[in-house]
Amino acid sequence: MVSFALFFAFGVWYLQQQAALPDLPFIWPLAALALLLPRANKRLLIIARRAVLLACAALLGFGYAAWMAQHRLADSLPDEWQGKNIVVTGIVAEMPRQHERGLRFAFDVESVRTPEAHVPQRIQLSTYDGDSRDPLQPGAGERWQFTVRLKQPHGTSNPNNFDFEAWALERNIRAVGYVYEKGDNRSLAEHTVSPAYLVQHLRETVRTHFRKTLGEAPYTGILTALAIGDQSGISSDEWQLFTRTGTNHLMSISGLHITLLAGMIFALVYWLWQRSIRLTLLFPARKAAAIAGLFAALFYTLISGYEVPAQRTLYMVATFTLMLLLSRNVSPSQMLAAALMVVLLADPWAVLSAGFWLSFGAVALIFYVTANRLHKQHWLREYGKVQWAMMIGLIPPLLALFQQLSLVAPLANAFAIPLVSFLVVPLTLLGTLPPFEWMLYLAHQALALCMYLLGLLDRLPFAVWQQHAPPTWAVIAGIGGALWMLAPRGFPMRWMGIALLLPMFLVAPPAPEKGTARIIVFDVGQGLAVSVQTQKHALLYDTGPDFSGDADSGSRILLPALRGMGIDQLDLLVLSHDDVDHVGGTESVLQGLTVTNVLTSLPGNHPRISLAAHSEACHDGQSWFWDDVRFDMLHPAGASAGENREHDNELSCVLRVSIGQHAVLLAADIEKLSEQRLLAAHRSGLPATLLVAPHHGSKSSSSPSFVDAVHPRYVVFTTGYRNRFGHPREEILARYRAAGSEVLRSDKDGAISIVMDGQNIGLERHRMARPRYWQHKERRET
Repeated sequence: MVSFALFFAFGVWYLQQQAALPDLPFIWPLAALALLLPRANKRLLIIARRAVLLACAALLGFGYAAWMAQHRLADSLPDEWQGKNIVVTGIVAEMPRQHERGLRFAFDVESVRTPEAHVPQRIQLSTYDGDSRDPLQPGAGERWQFTVRLKQPHGTSNPNNFDFEAWALERNIRAVGYVYEKGDNRSLAEHTVSPAYLVQHLRETVRTHFRKTLGEAPYTGILTALAIGDQSGISSDEWQLFTRTGTNHLMSISGLHITLLAGMIFALVYWLWQRSIRLTLLFPARKAAAIAGLFAALFYTLISGYEVPAQRTLYMVATFTLMLLLSRNVSPSQMLAAALMVVLLADPWAVLSAGFWLSFGAVALIFYVTANRLHKQHWLREYGKVQWAMMIGLIPPLLALFQQLSLVAPLANAFAIPLVSFLVVPLTLLGTLPPFEWMLYLAHQALALCMYLLGLLDRLPFAVWQQHAPPTWAVIAGIGGALWMLAPRGFPMRWMGIALLLPMFLVAPPAPEKGTARIIVFDVGQGLAVSVQTQKHALLYDTGPDFSGDADSGSRILLPALRGMGIDQLDLLVLSHDDVDHVGGTESVLQGLTVTNVLTSLPGNHPRISLAAHSEACHDGQSWFWDDVRFDMLHPAGASAGENREHDNELSCVLRVSIGQHAVLLAADIEKLSEQRLLAAHRSGLPATLLVAPHHGSKSSSSPSFVDAVHPRYVVFTTGYRNRFGHPREEILARYRAAGSEVLRSDKDGAISIVMDGQNIGLERHRMARPRYWQHKERRET
C-alpha cells in the first residue's frame, strides 16, 4: 500500500512537469490489472511482481493526472470573447473576499444569455465599488445575473515565484474578470439548496458573526481563519510574523486542529456512551465515538474550505474509523498512504502546492520518530522529540520552497502550539455558537498574548535564516541527511547526517565571472523592474507596481527571485521616476534587503525612500565600473533631477550597461522630448544590443529617430497581459520590427534573462525555459 501510493504520487508529479499533455492510449487504465497478479513464492518472482506493480502505479498516476488535465483544460474561454460584455447567470460559489476596491469571489455559471458566447463553468469575478450606484453585495450561495468582462487566466512568470496559472487550474478557475458596473446586474435568488453552497453560506454567516461580535479587534481576521479557514483578514505583517517565527501552520486550520477537535468529540462521545448499558450493548462505545469523531472532522474540514492539510487529516481519520469498524489494525504509514491516494485522486494538482509537501512531510516525520518504538516515553519527552524532528526534518523543504528558516521556531512552537490548539481554537469554535459568543473575547485575549510573545521572538537579531535556493541534488542529499540524523537510537553515526545537510547552505548559485553581467527583466505585469548582477555587485532598476494595499511586486516577485539567485544585498537601487508601476515595490525591497545606496529622480523627502540609508539624485554624467562592467547614467540633465513636475516621465533615470561591444539600455518612461535630448547629447552612446522599450511601447515614445539611433538587436516591452492602455501599440511594434529588432514581451515571454560579456550575449525566456502544459498561450495575435 505504501509503495504503491508513493509511486502513484510520483506519476502524478511527473505529469505536472510536462510541457504538453501526452496522447495516452485509451487502454492506459488497464495498468490497474497489475493489482490482480498472483502472489509468488520464489524470490525472483516476488521482486518481478513488485517491480511490475510499482511501475503500473506510476503509470496509473501519470495517466490519471493527464486524463484529469485534459478534461479540465477543455473548458476554456475562447480568445475572441476576451474583454467583451457577456451576460451570465449562476451562483456565487464561495464567500466573497474583500479587496481594496470591492469584492472577489468564484462564480459557477449556470447559463450564458449572450448569443454564441461560451463561458467556462467556473470563473473568478471581482466587483469594483462605483460612484453611481450602491455597490453590489453578492453573498455565498446566492443566484445572480451579471454582465462580465473576462480573460483567460494569465499570471506573471519569474524565477522562484508563485504560478498563478497553476493555482487557477487546480481550483478549476478557467476565466477571470470583473463585473461590468453599467451592465444588467441583479440578484435572482437569495439561497440555493445545494449542500456545497449551504456550507459556503454557513462560512459567510460565521464570518459576519465574528465581525459583529469583535468589531475592530486587531486579531479578528486570525480567529476567523482558525474557525472557517478564511485567511483574507490576516494582514501581510501578521503573515510575516508567523513565517519568521515558524508558526504559520497554526494560524490556519491545520491537521493538528482537526485532529484535536475529532479527539475531543471522540472522548466526549466515548464517555457518554459508556454511561448507558443499552447503548453499549447495542453498539460498542469505541466504534460509536470513532464515527462521531469522523463526522466532527468532516464538518470542520468542510467549513474550513477543504484545503490539502485538512483533507489529509480527514482521510486519515476516515481510514482509522473504517479499520476500527472492521476490527482490523492499520499502521500509521498505511493511514498516511491512504490519505495520499485519496488527496491525489480528488486533486492531482495538489503536488504543485507547498502545503501538500509540508503537510504530508510533517506527518511522515512524526510517524518516523514516534511509531513502532519498543518503549513508550514520557509525553513531554515525546513532544520534545517531535519538535526536534520538525526543526531538522523540515529544513530541506523549507529552504527549497521559501529559501528561509525560522531559527526561533522551536521556542515559538513550544508555547504557541498548546496555547493556540488547546485554548484559542476551542474557545473560537464555541464562540461560533450565539449563546457562547462571549468566548470570542477570551479567545482574542489568549491570541493577543501569543502574538505579543511571538513579537518578542521576532525582534531577536537571529530570528530568521535567509539564503539562496539550494540546487535539487543538495535538497535530496539534505532529506537523506535529516532522516539519518533522526534515525532511532543505535543507528550508526547519526551525526554524519549533518554532512549531507551542509551542501544546501554552502553551495550557492555561481556569480557571473569578471567582465560579465547577468541581467533579468522581470515580468511584473504593467510596470518595470530589472536586476543587474556582476561578479561582486548587484543593482536593481525600479521595483515594479503596487498591486494592492498588502501586496506589491517587491514582496511577491522581486524578493523571492533575488533571494533565490543568492542576492541578499543591493549595492544600488535605481528608482527611475515617481510612477506607481515603477516604484510600487520600493518599501518591500528596502525592508527585505540591505540597500547601500539609492539613485532616483524622486525628491529627497519622498515617503517611498524614507527607509533608505542613503539616497541621491540621478543625473546625466554619473558613471562607474563594477567588475569591468560599465554603467552610465544618461538622463535626466543635472538641473532637472529631483524636481517636482505634473508629469515626471521626462525625469526618468536612463541607465546604460555596457561591456565591450554589447550594451543594454534601460529607458524607463521617457517620452519624445527626453528622446530628443538624448539624441542631442548622447547620440554616439545610444546604440544598444538590447533596449527595454520606453514607456512600455506607448505611442508617446520610441520616435523613429530614437529607434534608428539605438538600433537594438532585441527590444523588450514590459507590459501587463491585456492591459487597459493597449501597450505596446501596434505602430510601435511595427517600427521596431522595421528596424530589424527582435521583439520580446514580458506578457508573452515572462521574465527575460540576459547574460552578457564583451563578445557574446545570450537570452532566455522564462516561459520557454520552463514550459508547462497549463501555461496560457493565445491561439492568435491580439
